[in-house]
Amino acid sequence: MNDSILIRTLVPILLLIGAGLIARRRGILRSGDQRVLSAYVYYFALPALFFVNMAEANFTGETLRFAFAGSIPIFVALTIFIALHLVLKFSKKTLYLLILSTIFGSLAFFGIPFIMFAFPTQGEHLATLSAASISPISVTISITVLELYRLEKSSVWKGLKRVLKRLSRNPLILSILSGILLSLIGVELPFVISTPLHMLGGTTSTVAIFMLGVFLYGRRYTNIFEAFKLSLLRMAFLPAVAFFITIALSLPNVERSTLVLMHGMPVAISMIVLSERYDFYRETVASLILISSLGAGLCLNIWLLALGYH
Repeated sequence: MNDSILIRTLVPILLLIGAGLIARRRGILRSGDQRVLSAYVYYFALPALFFVNMAEANFTGETLRFAFAGSIPIFVALTIFIALHLVLKFSKKTLYLLILSTIFGSLAFFGIPFIMFAFPTQGEHLATLSAASISPISVTISITVLELYRLEKSSVWKGLKRVLKRLSRNPLILSILSGILLSLIGVELPFVISTPLHMLGGTTSTVAIFMLGVFLYGRRYTNIFEAFKLSLLRMAFLPAVAFFITIALSLPNVERSTLVLMHGMPVAISMIVLSERYDFYRETVASLILISSLGAGLCLNIWLLALGYH
């Protein structure tokens, strides 16, 4: 494997995660402090990154094809799981766990930094565009699935109303749509606005990966083997689906690699918050995030090797 690729991707991530772990170990940060970091990234850094990159994007046919290719694997996986559920008759609760373990990846917190480290020249643009095209779909499906899980205590109408309400307030989706709108109507951001937005968005990589180390420290992890099996859905199954789709659509190598890698990112950290809020496999989800996050460095570099970066 190309040493420069390995060094650019794995070493910075391990150092930043290690720094977060040390901060917790030394008592510099305490349990719950990750919420402050998460709020900063979720409400400020990421929306700024999405907004300014979408506003400055040129939406050509090639750009739309790239975004389309990024969204297809989600629907393919969803279709396969529903078909298996109908044929094998396993429980709806298991179906929901399979869906959430597969489609709700850490595209923004982990994916954007990794792609930027792997492809320094084109990484930010491709990572942001892929996250912007995939995240609204995965977030919508994930929230809908969790509301369906809770339907036994509520009506379908109330569940759908909650989904729409959450989506209408989601800062990532709002920043993506706002940026796309400005780009389509041809509004150019003034330098005095675009510069601080780029500066704010540029902090995403460092803070998000550092926060992962803070998050992982001191938690209880059980159902490790089950979590490992579920993590293979994101580390192997979904990126394989993305690989064949990008081959079929004849995407350029860097674009293909970006989408394959983005679909191989670990399970989203925010899934732990949702699992606690909905009382949904809380301990399994925590272990799933741990294993997929720790395994991502190795698996993603294996995918880089398979994609021809050797």
